Amino acid sequence: QVQLVESGGGLVQAGESLRLSCAASGGIFSINRMGWYRQAPGKQRDLVAVITSDGTVTYADSVKGRFTISRDNAKRTVYLQMNSLKPEDTAVYYCNANMWYRTSWSDYWGQGTQVTVSS
Repeated sequence: QVQLVESGGGLVQAGESLRLSCAASGGIFSINRMGWYRQAPGKQRDLVAVITSDGTVTYADSVKGRFTISRDNAKRTVYLQMNSLKPEDTAVYYCNANMWYRTSWSDYWGQGTQVTVSS
């Protein structure tokens, strides 16, 4: 059973930092793209950052210069370092990964972790 397990969310004040982690498990043969999305109440789920298997990164304009995505391929883990957090960063953050499992590439999602930034 393929799983993406997130950790690291919480409640912080504006200007503080958080680090999210997401570990993949479950008989995966290979992982391509890994990334983070977020969804605020009443809004659609939006891309935050993505990193490919060769290390190419893409960020949403709203987080450039404040967030850093990285991955540890040996641990099958992706991280999101979030600095200078703002109240508008409050959302449920979801991990996403494009992985080869059994006979095909598919997108998988984590269960989500809440990030709340108070002003």
